[in-house]
Amino acid sequence: MPCRLAITSMSLGRSYAGHSFAHKLDMAQAYGYKGIELFHEDLADIAKQLGHPTAEESELAAATLIRQMCHARDLTILCLQPFAGYEGLLDRAEQARRLDQLRFWFRLAKALGTDMVQIPSSFLPASQCTGDRARIVADLRRVADMGLAEGIRFVFEALCFGTHTDTWEASWEIVQAVDRPNFGLCLDTFNIAGRVYADPASATGCGGTSPTAAHAALQESLARMRALVDVSKVFYVQVVDAERLASPLKPGHVFYDASQPARMSWSRNCRLFYGERDRGRTCPLELFHRRMADRDPGVPRELARRGAVSWGKLVADMGLRVEDEVYDERVDEVVGMVTRTAKVERDG
Repeated sequence: MPCRLAITSMSLGRSYAGHSFAHKLDMAQAYGYKGIELFHEDLADIAKQLGHPTAEESELAAATLIRQMCHARDLTILCLQPFAGYEGLLDRAEQARRLDQLRFWFRLAKALGTDMVQIPSSFLPASQCTGDRARIVADLRRVADMGLAEGIRFVFEALCFGTHTDTWEASWEIVQAVDRPNFGLCLDTFNIAGRVYADPASATGCGGTSPTAAHAALQESLARMRALVDVSKVFYVQVVDAERLASPLKPGHVFYDASQPARMSWSRNCRLFYGERDRGRTCPLELFHRRMADRDPGVPRELARRGAVSWGKLVADMGLRVEDEVYDERVDEVVGMVTRTAKVERDG
């Protein structure tokens, strides 16, 4: 199956840090990206600028504009995300409100020209959501059935800091139980390894009794994945890495947040593109990193460039067959350009 390079829109810089959506798209186009996962934050930012009489009118107009902007740059919109904090809600009135929001998201998705909405597993406090698997499945089956009537697909992702669904195994069980053709799986390398292998609150950076045991657990988990998961139900894969922290993410650490699990704080601040060994431990690409919130106007170009170089490494390391037959040459050009630029900057 041919692979193509995509990136989440917020991974090129956050809108609240002054990074315009148009500039981010320009950088995506310049570095050979084929598509974007649209983060709703970017859509809402454009909607505020349009200033229509109602928020819904503004968002629908923004969706139409975004579709035009992406089309002009030959970028496909893969999905709208994240529809978060829905499944297992204990407050059923709030759940009904979220379903009304989802119905509007269907309209947004159609205006954007995509048929997919991403649902990450809930990371709401346990006091607000149930771990009852039957309730979670019923909730997600309901949205899947709503989507079937509208031609919308859903891609479900287990977050390693999810309140009740935090492993790929749990998300795969849910996808199977929902049992709808439009409800599939997102496999994210960070969230897979971030639960079974890594632990940022540990002195070793690994879970289990030792790094060796953590590595063995990861290998066993991946073997199960190969044996159990129907690849036709994997709607897309996100490739992301993260920094190995110099000290455990505990009280006193610069990234510590008492309101968040350690893995969530780590995720929000320290994700890396594949193969960025010089930035920490060793891609659509979905980067969450503190650099995205910097107001430096060079952020979108830097992140687009880093992602393109990462993609080149991934294609080479994994022997991927890419959608564009000439893309390997384009990756070589990007890598060469980055190398030359770095040399010029280093030599002054």
